[in-house]
Amino acid sequence: MARTGGAGAGGVSAFIVERATPGLSVGKSDRKMGQRGAHTADVIFENCRVPAENLIGEREGQGFKTAMKVLDKGRLTIAAACVGSATRMLGDTLRYTRERKQFGQPIGEFQLVAALLADSQAELYAARSMVQDAARRRDAGEDVSLHASCCKLFASEMCGRIADRCVQAHGGAGYISDYAIERFYRDVRLFRIFEGTSQIQQVIIGRGLARSGELIQG
Repeated sequence: MARTGGAGAGGVSAFIVERATPGLSVGKSDRKMGQRGAHTADVIFENCRVPAENLIGEREGQGFKTAMKVLDKGRLTIAAACVGSATRMLGDTLRYTRERKQFGQPIGEFQLVAALLADSQAELYAARSMVQDAARRRDAGEDVSLHASCCKLFASEMCGRIADRCVQAHGGAGYISDYAIERFYRDVRLFRIFEGTSQIQQVIIGRGLARSGELIQG
């Protein structure tokens, strides 16, 4: 993205820039809390000349619109990833609580541990239902901007809560990297940040409701 015109969104254009373009360089890999299998770094442009034919959208000023086109799909994708990650975490934790025994019985039979699993299952089911409904609507050509933001907000927060409960259900083992839940706990924290933070989703949903005056219907 680069500003090719005046102030505001209409002055931003989008380009494809080839990796070997003179003036383009990549900074050092980021050291992150989680998601360490996904290598990220700054892309640096210094006197980087980009051919006019690399413009996306056939004319200048389409960059912001280009970015907006993929937001709904991106947010639904992240929401679906949250559902998948939460399913894995809860499945691992269910097995652990059935195998780990204290006082002669599986710890999953203790009411307060069972409550961690029950709350997580209920939230996971709700998130999966939301994502499936919104995805079907998008496939049908409906405007799902608010639906996508609702999915991203709820599913990412749900995923974080399930990660926390799963670590808790593992006890001390959940803090040890020998168990996958320790990595998941760090990895899923990013879901509440990228593709728009939870706070941005709240702003989008709130403004959308204020404009339309109508609730989303299931």
